[in-house]
Amino acid sequence: MKKIAIINGPNLDRLGQREPEIYGRATLADLEQALRAEVAGQAVELEFFQSNHEGAIIDRIASLADRKFSGIIINGAALTHTSVALRDALLGAGVPAVEVHISNIYKREEFRQRSLTAPACLAVITGLGLEGYHAALRFLLKR
Repeated sequence: MKKIAIINGPNLDRLGQREPEIYGRATLADLEQALRAEVAGQAVELEFFQSNHEGAIIDRIASLADRKFSGIIINGAALTHTSVALRDALLGAGVPAVEVHISNIYKREEFRQRSLTAPACLAVITGLGLEGYHAALRFLLKR
């Protein structure tokens, strides 16, 4: 059985409410339901985690490595652009990861156009909305 974790960082608990013109109206619960539906009937376990706290995310990544997860889909949100610690956690875990961004970070403010965590990931998907999570999931399931 493949085990894939979907990790969402700061403020993504506000999806559907926060800046819907950028992030859309779907909620994190909607995303979870859609991803679960996509793998229904397959030998796949999905684990969802969201935190507004950097340390909690780092602790979760270490836990995923210890529990032999097959892959990580991570939207580190603002931590993507600021957190060397998150980058190091992803590298240290040794679990294949795909970075996802709902918006196209290259059409946003200059500070959002640089990802510190991308080099620790197999791939980066940006600007596809919530479909980016589905693309990341399909990619990791084929590995």
